[in-house]
Amino acid sequence: MTDAPKSHGRLTARPSLRPRELMAEPQVAGAWTARIITLFPEAFPGILGLSLTGKALAQGLWNLQTVPLRDHGLGRHRNVDDTPAGGGAGMVIRPDVLDAALREAGQGLPIIYMSPRGKPLTQARARALAQGPGVTLICGRFEGVDQRVLDAHDIEEVSIGDYVLTGGEIAAQVLIDATVRLIPRVLGNHDSLAEESFSIGNRGLLEAPQFTKPALWDGREIPPVLLSGNHAAIAAWRSGEAERLTQERRPDLWRAYADTHVDPAKDRQRSGASDQSRIYREHDKEPKR
Repeated sequence: MTDAPKSHGRLTARPSLRPRELMAEPQVAGAWTARIITLFPEAFPGILGLSLTGKALAQGLWNLQTVPLRDHGLGRHRNVDDTPAGGGAGMVIRPDVLDAALREAGQGLPIIYMSPRGKPLTQARARALAQGPGVTLICGRFEGVDQRVLDAHDIEEVSIGDYVLTGGEIAAQVLIDATVRLIPRVLGNHDSLAEESFSIGNRGLLEAPQFTKPALWDGREIPPVLLSGNHAAIAAWRSGEAERLTQERRPDLWRAYADTHVDPAKDRQRSGASDQSRIYREHDKEPKR
């Protein structure tokens, strides 16, 4: 019998040869669950144990389990990797070792390997995961994972950006954070999700700028419309700012939005106005003579 995964939060009781840690609590049956296969289980919960995600974990709104990959290593030194076939630098995680860890993690959850060659993590993917039972995440190390085990388990590869990290633990925490916050009752004000960047409520646009007190700071004022009390005008201003920022900073998102929401003639007009607005803002930054 293999040892049960290390648990964080309140979990349902599971038989195990490993004594339960004194500080561990039983998991909540049916709660959204993240299972992490990692060489460094001590990295979890990490930042996920703080703030709203940590509070939700303590309340049993989601479960966190770690499966130590080293427990399935081979030989005296519990080796989990070997040299790459065909030569090359670095080491590769063995398929038999990872397969054993996946079998310990169990079935019933989609499996994702955090990889720089994977599909980009999007708000839509996080939303879909939040609506499911949970996810099993593989945190890679070294030069990667033997392709055969990825194919054998039909594992999805997901990337958090076009860069390379030393391991998948940080990437896994990013995916979990983006997903857990979408679970009902995790955020104090769930309605705020509708106005965030990439959200359905914000039409897939970037979020408009935010302001708070004081009304005048360092010679800079809050836009007067936000203090007008005119809710229709405020909504129109925020909508316009969301469109402007998206067009300037994320042309890819703007093209997808404009295809269904913007008249081509108005889009060209807005593009010219946006360029002129940028010139004015750059001019304002120049030192006054």
